Amino acid sequence: MKLKTLNIAMSAALAAAALNLAGCAGEDGSTGADGQIYATQLDFTEVTPAITEAEKNTIRTSTEVTIAGESQSISYTTLMKTGDVDNGETFGIVKDYLDQVAKAADNSDYLCNGTDEGVGSGLDHVSLLQKNGKTYMVSQFECAPGAMYMNEVTQDATTGALSATPNTLQFVSQKSGFGGWVHCAGMASPWQSHIGSEEYEPDARANVTTSGYPLSTIDSYWGGDATKYSPYYYGWTPEVKIDADGNPEFTKHYSMGRFAHELAYVMPDEKTVYLTDDGNNGTLFMFVADTAQDLSAGTLYAAKWHQVSADNAGSATLSWISLGHASNADIEALLNKDNNMNTATDAITFAEIFDTEAPNVDGTCPTPGDGLTTGFKNVNTAAGNECLKLKDVNGDTAVNDSDIALAGRLESRRMGAILGATSEFSKKEGVTFNAKDNQLYVVMSRIYRGMTAGSSYDLGGNDDIQLSENTCGAVYALDVAYNETVGSNYVAYSMKGLIAGIPTTYTGTALEGNTCDVSSLAEPDNATFLEGTNTLVIGEDTSKHPNDMVWSYDLNTGKLQRIATGPYGSEMTNSYWYKDINGFGYLTNTAQHPFGEVSGSYVRPAGVEVKSEVGVVGPFDFSKLK
Repeated sequence: MKLKTLNIAMSAALAAAALNLAGCAGEDGSTGADGQIYATQLDFTEVTPAITEAEKNTIRTSTEVTIAGESQSISYTTLMKTGDVDNGETFGIVKDYLDQVAKAADNSDYLCNGTDEGVGSGLDHVSLLQKNGKTYMVSQFECAPGAMYMNEVTQDATTGALSATPNTLQFVSQKSGFGGWVHCAGMASPWQSHIGSEEYEPDARANVTTSGYPLSTIDSYWGGDATKYSPYYYGWTPEVKIDADGNPEFTKHYSMGRFAHELAYVMPDEKTVYLTDDGNNGTLFMFVADTAQDLSAGTLYAAKWHQVSADNAGSATLSWISLGHASNADIEALLNKDNNMNTATDAITFAEIFDTEAPNVDGTCPTPGDGLTTGFKNVNTAAGNECLKLKDVNGDTAVNDSDIALAGRLESRRMGAILGATSEFSKKEGVTFNAKDNQLYVVMSRIYRGMTAGSSYDLGGNDDIQLSENTCGAVYALDVAYNETVGSNYVAYSMKGLIAGIPTTYTGTALEGNTCDVSSLAEPDNATFLEGTNTLVIGEDTSKHPNDMVWSYDLNTGKLQRIATGPYGSEMTNSYWYKDINGFGYLTNTAQHPFGEVSGSYVRPAGVEVKSEVGVVGPFDFSKLK
C-alpha cells in the first residue's frame, strides 16, 4: 500500500530545456524553429464599445483583418439560433431519460435558451468536426438537464462561406450517461470528436435536499422520480464521436474526474488533458490518458500553487499531486450502471466515501489528522470548510491507493484538497495552447475570494494563493515541458499573469454601467490561440461590460484589439479557432442569453429578437502561411 501521494515538481534543468523547445519566429512570413511559417502580427479593424441603441442590440464584429501585411475582408455569419426547427427537431429542446421532450416548471417544452423565452443559460459551445468527407457541427446547451445536437454544415467551395445544411439536425441522446448536465465550454479534439463538459456538479453531501439544479433535474429529466437520480451521475467530461454512417456516439469519461468542468483541453500528444474547474475554491486538474485518443482510462493530477510573487495578477511554480489511476469502468461500477437506470438506490453515496465531523470555529478539525490513516483533514473547497476522512471505498477492509483513485474521481476537488492540492482558484474558465512557444493559457474570470490573502474562503484550507482582488479578471500563461515522472511532454511548471482587466468607474458618460475599463478585459471567460499567428482571442462573460466583448491579443507586442461586441446582457462564448477547413479559417462565436444577465436602466426595445445563436467570423485565407 502506497499512501504517500506523488508530488511532482519541475526541476530547473527541465525548465531550461523548455526554453530551448519553444519555436521562435521572426518577421511576418518567416519560418519558425519547427519549420512552420508564422505571421508575427495579425491586425483587425477594431470595433468600438457599444453605445447607441442599435449597437447594444446586435452582434458586431471586425470587417477586415491584415495577415502578413495583406488585407482581407471578413464578416460574421449566423449558423443556427435556439428554437430553429429542422428535420423534425427543435434546436435547444431538452429531452428526458426516455428521449422525449422534457418539461419546464410551467409544463412548457424545455427550451434551453437562457432568456425570458426559455430557461437555463442557453447555447454554449459548438464544435466543427471534419469526418466522412463532411463538416459536422456538434452543439451543447448549458442547462440542467442539458442537451446536445448535431447537424451538417455546407461550405461554399469558392468563397468559403458556411451554412447549416437543411434536414440534417438530430438530437444527441445522452441517456447512456444518465442525461446531460450544464454543458459549458468544449473543444474539437485532434481526432475530430467533440469534447464537452458538465459544469456545477450537484453537491453529493447535500444531495437532493437543496433547491436548484438537483431538483430541477429530477423534475425535468427523471419525471419527478427521485429514486432514479444520483448526484454522482453529473459533473463529468462527455465526448461525442461521429461514426462512419454520420451518427453520434456519446460517452461520459468518468476516468477524468468529477467537478465543475468548464473545459477539457487536449494537448498535441493526444493524451495529456488540462481540466478547468469553474466556480469558487476550484482546482486545476491534469489528466494523462493511458493511450492516445482514448480518454477512458488514465491518471488524474491536481495542481499545487507555490507563490513566487503577488505582482501583475501573481506568479507561481506548480507541482502536481497524483489522484491515482482509474478507468470509466471502475467508476461506472459504483453508479449502478448495470441497473438500466430504473433506480439509483444502489449508486454510491457521499457517506460511503467520507466520514465527516463539524469543523471548529477557526476551521481546524476536533480530531485532526491526514484524512487518510489518521483523523480528519480540514479543507476548504467549493463546498466550504469541511473536516473529512477517506473511507474504504472499494470494500477491501483498508484505505489504500485504490480508494484514493475512486474518491479522486467521484470527489476530485475534495480528494485533491485532502492530499494538499490548491483549492482556491476563482472562476477558472477557458484553456488554450500555443505550440510555437510551448505555452498554455488559462483564463481566470475573477481574482477574488480564495485567491486573495486571508480570505474567509481560505478558512481551513491551505491559503496557497495570496493576491490582491481584481474582479475584472486575468489571463495566465503557463510554461510546459517534459516531465519524466508523469510521462508527458506537456506538464505545466510555472504560472504567471499575462494580461488583466482594470477596474474603472464611468460616471455621467455614454459608457456608464461599465465597471471595468472598456479598453481592456472584463471577466474573461474563454480563449483560443490562433495557430499560424501570434494571436490569442479572448471572450468575456461579464456584467461589468454590459455588452460583452471579444478581444485579440498580440503575444509579441501586447496589443489588445476589440474585435466583437455582443447584444446587451449576453455572454460572448465559444471563441474557438479552426485554421483549416478545406483551405479556410474560421473563428466561432456564440452570443448566449441576450438581455439575460444585466439589470439596469436599459430596456430591450420591442421586436428585438432574444435567442442564443452561434456563428462564425471569417473566412480567413491562410494559404500564404502554409
